[in-house]
Amino acid sequence: MYNTRLDGLTDYPFQRLASLLVGIEPPRGTAPIVMSIGEPQHPAPALLAETLAANADGWGKYPPTAGTPEYRNTVAAWCTQRFGLPGEFLDPDLNVLPLAGTREGLFMAAQLCIPPRKNGGTPAVLMPNPFYQVYVGAAVMSGAEPILVPAVKDTGFLPDYAAVSETDLARTAMAYLCTPANPQGTVANLDQLKTMIRLAREHDFVLISDECYSEIYDEAPPPGALQACAELGEGLANVLVFNSLSKRSSVPGLRAGFVAGDADLIAKFSKLRAHGGAVQPLPVMAAATALWADEAHVDANRRLYRAKTGDAERILQEKFGFYRPEGGFFLWLDVGDGEKAAQNLWQSAAVKVLPGAYLARETGPGDTNPGASYIRVALVHDQQRTSAALTRLAETLSASCQ
Repeated sequence: MYNTRLDGLTDYPFQRLASLLVGIEPPRGTAPIVMSIGEPQHPAPALLAETLAANADGWGKYPPTAGTPEYRNTVAAWCTQRFGLPGEFLDPDLNVLPLAGTREGLFMAAQLCIPPRKNGGTPAVLMPNPFYQVYVGAAVMSGAEPILVPAVKDTGFLPDYAAVSETDLARTAMAYLCTPANPQGTVANLDQLKTMIRLAREHDFVLISDECYSEIYDEAPPPGALQACAELGEGLANVLVFNSLSKRSSVPGLRAGFVAGDADLIAKFSKLRAHGGAVQPLPVMAAATALWADEAHVDANRRLYRAKTGDAERILQEKFGFYRPEGGFFLWLDVGDGEKAAQNLWQSAAVKVLPGAYLARETGPGDTNPGASYIRVALVHDQQRTSAALTRLAETLSASCQ
């Protein structure tokens, strides 16, 4: 008496990691440091508590599905300024919808965009491999076939959806793109974004651009799909962009994000969320509005991540395939055997990392999991703690390679 599509899902990566480390104890006297989960540990901006307190009367009211006009206007203004959009390009009432974080929205997007059949076949969902697990879960639970497209070193760590067969493109209902990429930190440039948008329109599927790491970058601000749409000059058809405050403002527990894009899809998304979406409480929406309107705390946040990436470069040098990620706060290190390295690091150094294989899948018999030789390391703690963890990691892995 359950939905048997659940059988198509594997355990979530952190459940798999817990099973991998059963019976392994970190060394006594060494403080454990968890770098396996992308949960920002920087202090939340003071603005958050102040705004929540000032809007406490809102806890006694049901919030509207569409959010407050102030929230939508602020998000539209932020997108316009951040991505250099024409002034009237993004209508806050037609093109913006608040979300309880992007995870909910990315999952519900499949319920919105996947029909029972596409051109007479089982609908397909394109996604990068490695991938955010929500992508597969959303596709499987909506009755679609996930098509995993390599996002490996040889492809610049981005998926080439134009290389998918015409047969599969014809039945594609939706394609996920994460830029900056999780876990590799690669950024899709404007030409790549335009190519993906054209492909979505040519084959009539929805491009889901997951941009939740867009404000954590090393040098240049990453472009986004809204910007690509504006430059193409053909509106927002077939495109939905997702972003949130979790990484930008170090408030993952606030669950505050948005989806912006195609007006017809946004209207249908609002209808869907009215039936099953988690709507942000009004004090949360007020706090989120204030955070989207403030860039000072984001600049400080970004500087700290840059400093930690600099420490990683100094400590790791060119070992384990280290490179400075263009965006995000993960290191994607090639250690030969990610599971073995994760066990070794926990047992010998009290550092917890995530095996790359848990973020990817084999795509056929005899294929290699593209994440198998990697570990993902999240630089989410303060600079001193992060530097200590990276030093332990480098010493432990270097010793095991001798």
